[in-house]
Amino acid sequence: MVVTRIAPSPTGDPHVGTAYQALFNYVFAKQHGGKFIVRLEDTDRSRYNPTSERRILEMLEWIGLSPDESPTKGGPNSPYVQSQRLHIYRQHVQMLLEKGAAYRAFDTPEELAAAREAAQKAGHKEQGYNRRYRDYPVEEAERRAAAGEPHVVRLKVPLEGKTIVHDLLRGPIEFDNAAMDDKVILKADGYPTYHLAAMVDDHLMGVTHVIRAEEWITSTPFHILILRAFGWEEPVWCHTPLLRNPDKSKLSKRKMDTSVDSYRAQGFLPEALLNYLGTMAWSMPDGREIFSVQDMIEHFSLERISLGGPVFDLNKLKWMNGKYIREVLTLDDLAERVKPFLERAGLAYPSETYLKQVLEAMRARFETLQEFVDKSLYFFSEAYPMQEKALAKLQEGAAFLPELHEQLSRLPDMLQDSTEPLLKSFAEAKGVKAAAVMQPLRAALTGSLETPGMFDILTLLGKERVLKRLERAVATYTSQ
Repeated sequence: MVVTRIAPSPTGDPHVGTAYQALFNYVFAKQHGGKFIVRLEDTDRSRYNPTSERRILEMLEWIGLSPDESPTKGGPNSPYVQSQRLHIYRQHVQMLLEKGAAYRAFDTPEELAAAREAAQKAGHKEQGYNRRYRDYPVEEAERRAAAGEPHVVRLKVPLEGKTIVHDLLRGPIEFDNAAMDDKVILKADGYPTYHLAAMVDDHLMGVTHVIRAEEWITSTPFHILILRAFGWEEPVWCHTPLLRNPDKSKLSKRKMDTSVDSYRAQGFLPEALLNYLGTMAWSMPDGREIFSVQDMIEHFSLERISLGGPVFDLNKLKWMNGKYIREVLTLDDLAERVKPFLERAGLAYPSETYLKQVLEAMRARFETLQEFVDKSLYFFSEAYPMQEKALAKLQEGAAFLPELHEQLSRLPDMLQDSTEPLLKSFAEAKGVKAAAVMQPLRAALTGSLETPGMFDILTLLGKERVLKRLERAVATYTSQ
């Protein structure tokens, strides 16, 4: 059975890079009838953030990549949080010590710093660990450890030969063992390093394909050596290209908004975000840009991942989100999605029908759910802002607004059949183009010049609100 996994570190906001990796792992597993596992790599206690654990797991559920096994779902390989598996890692470290594949090292931080400084002064390019304790007597090491002396455990890396990483996308990549360090696999605080914990977990959880970011390529030979030290088979290695900023640097929060929570709060749709991430480094065989996760499952192949650095373009994401709003979601679904954003803004609507009518009128004018709230405030509240350009138009028409108010008040309603003839005849009587009447009226009723059609606005606002807003505009601006 195909088994994939993602193993994010709970150190901050849920990252779009995590969602990107999760998507490829999820799709590949589901395509082969396999399992997708989520576990949390929380061994770096200095950066651990307890709220981040919950937010990562909530993010995956919101975005629609529900794992088969995880800290919240449970499963046959529980627990799925590394800090809860320390006894497992210590048992495996002991196995390596007994096999002579690892050793205890008692260097103090000061000694390590001094050794690095000496290597630097001597002009050595490699300033890694000097292997001082590699051949230390085992009995003495065990005695010192039993006495409670602080130490770490390091893997014995072969001093000669090469380790070859067979990457699915890049072919064989050779690494000289002599250039590798005897890295720490168990820290002095009793926590494993990522390298050991990830490989132990992958083996015990039956992971068959490690699909992860290309930044892990240089660590992979060490991971292979760990697996070999235990006598375990390697998984299939597949290192996907990193998401990039527009300047081609690695996607980072210093230059871009990388938080999935932030995109959720802005009103991006989870399926649109997944669709966009799916276009990063991969494309549908028929070239279409709008596709679902199910479409990906049907057509995906790891071999078709492109190695070029995919650029995370916020404008393209907004465009795609807008496409979903306009062309994919039903009006009923869109109304349900937008309600929490209206509630968050403290905005009420008189009926479901009214909300859907406003959405239909505004649908071509917003690309995120929050943008809908911001741009349609005048449909739900009297406390809408007056934009500078709208104010200028309003003042241009201030002289005829009282008369326009009086004529509109005679109409039975604000439907187009009633208002269109009146507005046309009013403009003709004033000897001006229709726009010279429509724009000041639009500004008075909405505070903006970028709105749906005038007759949609009049119909949706209704006679009472139209007249009250015109009265307010007359009182505010005709005296100036």
